[in-house]
Amino acid sequence: MPGPVALIGAGAVLRSRASTSVSTVALKPLNAARNPKYRVEGREISPEAITAGYNNFYEFTTVKEQVARVAEKFRSRPWQIEIRGQVEKPITLDVDDLLKRFPLEERIYRLRCVEAWSIVVPWVGFPLAKFVEWAKPTSKARYLRLVSFYRPGEAIGQAQQDWYPWPYHEGLRLDEATNELAMLVVGSYGHLLPNQNGSPIRLIVPWKYGYKSAKAIVRFEFTSNEPPTFWNRVAPTEYGFLSNVNPAVPHPRWSQATESDVATGRRIHTLPYNGYGEFVAHLYK
Repeated sequence: MPGPVALIGAGAVLRSRASTSVSTVALKPLNAARNPKYRVEGREISPEAITAGYNNFYEFTTVKEQVARVAEKFRSRPWQIEIRGQVEKPITLDVDDLLKRFPLEERIYRLRCVEAWSIVVPWVGFPLAKFVEWAKPTSKARYLRLVSFYRPGEAIGQAQQDWYPWPYHEGLRLDEATNELAMLVVGSYGHLLPNQNGSPIRLIVPWKYGYKSAKAIVRFEFTSNEPPTFWNRVAPTEYGFLSNVNPAVPHPRWSQATESDVATGRRIHTLPYNGYGEFVAHLYK
């Protein structure tokens, strides 16, 4: 997630992230075949030590290198998922019961943060479109609202930063939610997600800035009207609803034309829609 004061100078120090040490050995392995259709050309998968150790997750702390430590004892199971709004039958169920309904696959995606850094991750999950189909939205549904947890007793960032409109909440148009790229993620690098990466279930929409990919989701709500979103409420002049990656449109406080690869510190050109235009550009004609 970005903050109103983003770390725009981070590119100069990203190389040091490769030495970050975060243990994920205790996480349950997942059996998921890699889908070769979704791969990243010209870049290596970012080392897990980086993706597990350099995170934005303000619910715990605004210091990226400390999120894993602060979130280590967070209880991400058992975990209840609520599905409500414009659906044929609202339901609440355990996340593991939900996962039994969908075969898992691995996809390699770029993730581009609005702060102008990026990583490449092998995510494990299932298409959001399959979830939408299973949830059976009614003809009145036009948007999907996603709401994250609110447990300030465990998530110290929520307790200390009480000026933010917790819980975290995001939204997609229904045609975005049913695009083939949109994915509900439950694992990475062949095992369950660590807490700091959004366990037990998160969204990935790789053509949008990273803050659109809500973490630790507890509620899916289908709505007729465009739902308010967290960062748009905090800083409406800086963060819009669509939030598609666009190198031609600068953030009010920095350029979006380039980004830093966290693994190497290399500065690279940012691509429209984060390089996924062939999949999503038609949505915005």
